[in-house]
Amino acid sequence: MFVPCDRGGGSASSDFKDFTLLMPAVSVGNVGQLATDLVISTLDMTKVGYFYTDCLVPMVGNNPYATAEENSVELSINAEVYSLPSKKLVVLQIRSPFIKHKYRPFCQTLLSWVKSSKCARVILLSSSHAYQRDDEQLLGTPLRYLLTPDLEKAVGGLMQELNWKEMEKVAAYPGINDTEKVLHIPGGGITKLLFTESCSKGIQMAVLLKFCSEGDNIPDAFALVNYLNEWLQLIKSESNNSTDSSSQWKIPSSWRLLFGNGLPPALF
Repeated sequence: MFVPCDRGGGSASSDFKDFTLLMPAVSVGNVGQLATDLVISTLDMTKVGYFYTDCLVPMVGNNPYATAEENSVELSINAEVYSLPSKKLVVLQIRSPFIKHKYRPFCQTLLSWVKSSKCARVILLSSSHAYQRDDEQLLGTPLRYLLTPDLEKAVGGLMQELNWKEMEKVAAYPGINDTEKVLHIPGGGITKLLFTESCSKGIQMAVLLKFCSEGDNIPDAFALVNYLNEWLQLIKSESNNSTDSSSQWKIPSSWRLLFGNGLPPALF
């Protein structure tokens, strides 16, 4: 459930009527979480609360978006909520993996909060294993999207204008029965479950994902957040060049230690 924090003032409310909820799936390469970091950092979003749940591994750490020594000692936990009322945007950042068998309870709690807070729609940033693509998915861009039927009515035409590719369904029994197709998102964590639950509950949800592999996933995060920006226009892109547009995103201070400390000079 959502727990407001005092620092948020009037914005620390559970009523995010007509806001877009942006959140990551804990998926391969943590691409969704890294992309969400870029959004929070670049837009300088205010932390308005926490999402209290027993479905995530407990964790605590320093402020990942610290800009000075004064705010670097602020604590952050496994699920926090940030808001930017001027853009009608609320972000749920998840920083730890799920506890086994807790996917479904988390999805139920989350969608219940979405309804009670009156969010207009949910956008889930995710990723999927590149090596498990079928022949059709190997063609063209590695970026894909999914829309629930309720959101399809509202923005389906826009996706066509953007020339986005919808996530393909794959054969349920490859080589045996290729006519029966199912949605398959290997490495996507809660993505498929949350999407199907949203479809059944009539919640407007979009999934934006990228095929990738584990490793240095910073370029994947930039690609995914630029993909999101094509739709939401969170920042103004001064160029069609992806490299130039990536430079407009503000990298959080916590990324300096993304791969740990540097090699000690004594080794050489």
